[in-house]
Amino acid sequence: MIAVLISMGGLSLAAAIAVMVLRRRLVVVSVSGPSMAPTLRHRDRVLVRRVPAETLGKGDIVVVTEPGPCRAGGSADTLGSPLVIKRVVAVAGDAEPAFLPEWARRPDGVVGPGRLVVLGDNADFSWDSRQFGTVRAEQVLGVVLRPLGSQI
Repeated sequence: MIAVLISMGGLSLAAAIAVMVLRRRLVVVSVSGPSMAPTLRHRDRVLVRRVPAETLGKGDIVVVTEPGPCRAGGSADTLGSPLVIKRVVAVAGDAEPAFLPEWARRPDGVVGPGRLVVLGDNADFSWDSRQFGTVRAEQVLGVVLRPLGSQI
């Protein structure tokens, strides 16, 4: 009986550790707004995996801390900033897209080290690299693995 309790306690501890590890690697994020429509819709929930910045590639849908005052009256301080969901369209070393603001361009015409260019899929309703330039790769919370459905 004691051996069963000890093994159950060990199993519970292992399960608790597994949950802690998964919570550090996986996050559920709710979509707010139409900027990623039709791929993701307002109130969709997505499963996000935290990944190292160097693993990001073109086409990845990423969650990043809002890279500036994306809302009226917003602060440029990214500490505690809201999250935004965008698609990576260029990574470090790629040619800078023509839509980048002039002030965000580099003399060599390539995306700088540790930087990403991100766009919303719904250009008419997206605040993205066309307005705020490139984002720092360390601002990326993670990559969207899959949608989980809508919130009610």
